[in-house]
Amino acid sequence: MDSEPDSVLVTSTTDGITTITINRPHNRNAVNPSAGQKLYDAFIAFEDDASQKVCILTGSEGAFCAGADLKEVAASKSSPNGSSHLQPVEGRNRGPMGPSRLQVKKPVISAVAGYAVAGGLELSLIADMRVVEEDAVLGVFCRRWGVPLIDGGTVRLQAVIGLGRALDMILTGRPVGAQEALSMGLANRVVPKGKALEEATAIAKQLLAFPEMCMNLDRNSCYYSAYNATSFEDGLREEYEKGIDAIEAESIKGAARFSAGAGRHGNFTKL
Repeated sequence: MDSEPDSVLVTSTTDGITTITINRPHNRNAVNPSAGQKLYDAFIAFEDDASQKVCILTGSEGAFCAGADLKEVAASKSSPNGSSHLQPVEGRNRGPMGPSRLQVKKPVISAVAGYAVAGGLELSLIADMRVVEEDAVLGVFCRRWGVPLIDGGTVRLQAVIGLGRALDMILTGRPVGAQEALSMGLANRVVPKGKALEEATAIAKQLLAFPEMCMNLDRNSCYYSAYNATSFEDGLREEYEKGIDAIEAESIKGAARFSAGAGRHGNFTKL
């Protein structure tokens, strides 16, 4: 029987916003294998639900995620991330922290309060954007205990902030505050304490106003260029061949609306 049935909470709105909340506040939302499985399942369910367009990942009670639950690791005398459930990195299988090996198919925003460290930092990086509260702390705190980044940290972090800054964080394990995170591109927005989820929800609602196919095609092209393209030309080819599908489906209609007066002078409020 599951001793923590509410370790991951999922809510969804009729207009298409799913919020996934890590709910283990007794240990700053550190993730154990059970919670990792629930996080993975929640993201797969979000992807499969055509009515849901944008996902917000957050943590309960003023903390995002402190990484893997090292107390359970110490008690079990197993590897830092529970080697009994690790699988080869193939397909879309579950990582130690749950959804960490996924390239989620629809937009994701991380709403970060308190600590997003070690595996928690890695979880925040599966999102396209990170909204960070002013007193939040991010970092590779697992450096102190010999726990490696095996949930995408060495892959995603350098793509987001560049190799030099990523190595600074990865080698030293030092804490990075919200303003420094903003300056290096790790944070996309810095907001007052207690406001990360509110701001992430406001951004999600803005995304809902845009034609979904075009937005997701452009998003996918960015990721292809960052992680999969074999050359500049390959990236351009992928961008064109996939993006052209949106022209007939959405772009012609959008151009007609613009011609009729919508969205003039950079107006985003009446689309």
